[in-house]
Amino acid sequence: MSVTSVDKDLDHLTLTLIADFAAPVERVWRLWADPRQLERWWGPPTYPATVEQHDLTPGGEVTYFMTGPEGDRHRGWWRVTSVSAPTALQFTDGFADDDGKPKDDMPTMSVTVRLSEHGGGTRMELRSLFDTREQMEQLVAMGMEEGLKEAVGQIDALLAA
Repeated sequence: MSVTSVDKDLDHLTLTLIADFAAPVERVWRLWADPRQLERWWGPPTYPATVEQHDLTPGGEVTYFMTGPEGDRHRGWWRVTSVSAPTALQFTDGFADDDGKPKDDMPTMSVTVRLSEHGGGTRMELRSLFDTREQMEQLVAMGMEEGLKEAVGQIDALLAA
């Protein structure tokens, strides 16, 4: 697996995943920029994603749902805040109801993705920043850390294909 570390920093309200891939930065960027590639890894293997809307420009939105093993659907959204292809992306990530509307009773987080050359390949840093410790603890308790590791763990196979 390419995930080299996951750091939970409760004092700074961040969860940071680092992964290294044997592929150039531009190739790893396409995993974010192409919705068909994104849906092949965004979500744990037992909860594959379907991307409905994908506008990776500042102010744009990405909407998706993940389908669980029982056929249950879990919707989410991103609001893109900045893009510097092929090395950086920032967005707000949140949960949505069955109609795709943001759920006000669930936390959102600010996500920063950085891709850089590293060891002949690419290092991806995926940092989630939470508004409060309670929100961070809630999402970690829901399995965010393990789900993120499983999701990113699928990328090697996609890059090898």
